[in-house]
Amino acid sequence: MFKIQSNKFRKIKDRGIFYLVCGLSGLAMFPLFIIIFELLKKGYKQFNISLFTDIAPTSMEAMLARSGGDSIPGGILNGITGTLLMLFLASALAIPVGILTGIYLSENPKKRFAVFISTLADLLQGVPSIVVGIIVYVWVVKPMHTYSALAGSVALAVMMMPMVIRSTEESLKLLPLSLKEAGLSLGGSYAAVILRVLLPSAFGGLFTGSLLAMSRVMGETAPLLVTALGAAAVNWNATRPTSAVSLLIWEFYNDPNLAPLVWSSSLLLLFLVLSINLFAKSVARKWKI
Repeated sequence: MFKIQSNKFRKIKDRGIFYLVCGLSGLAMFPLFIIIFELLKKGYKQFNISLFTDIAPTSMEAMLARSGGDSIPGGILNGITGTLLMLFLASALAIPVGILTGIYLSENPKKRFAVFISTLADLLQGVPSIVVGIIVYVWVVKPMHTYSALAGSVALAVMMMPMVIRSTEESLKLLPLSLKEAGLSLGGSYAAVILRVLLPSAFGGLFTGSLLAMSRVMGETAPLLVTALGAAAVNWNATRPTSAVSLLIWEFYNDPNLAPLVWSSSLLLLFLVLSINLFAKSVARKWKI
């Protein structure tokens, strides 16, 4: 009799905890649903093909369109191209360095230098983005005597690096030690085993970490304000000032005539970040170690 009551109590407790966790999860997701709803409600009118094919309009063009009751002409093509350019350059800078550093930390976890590098990576992850932008301004902008996409890319790369380092380190630690021992026992050199056995085996974690690092910096504005600055036209020259979607959102916010474009631009940025995160999760499931 006592066992029956005990089992019944356990089932009730288990079900209660389950519903509590579901309720708290829904509560945590509620702000996200509100944000998506607001962006869809206020941004769908400007979310059209011209958003992807035209550059950002001037304040005068927006004012004339709004006074005539028309939708604001133009789009954010210059921001989209600038974001893609800086993300590509930042990834080219951060991902190789981050992966190599992660390999070193995974293979030498107890060395003093490795502990020092690991501590620096943790500290770097907590540095405010505007501070990173100011440091890169001193490192890159001042010596080049101009704002540029390259400077913005360096700032984004610095912010990406800790995530790439940690994802690489943790992915390699999850691999069984026998995998490395088998490669070495077959006569493979240490470098060959790392490059041809361990890295391909941990590819899912490395790729997912890199994608999440890209989505993490895609919406950054503060460091780009003091490095890339922005541009009114499409620019593919890495040594010249370049716009980004996040920079355009800031510019639209500060101009009452262009304010409606804030919602459509934010909606696009949210979709891009969400798409990258969903793709990263699908890759992680497929390449699960």
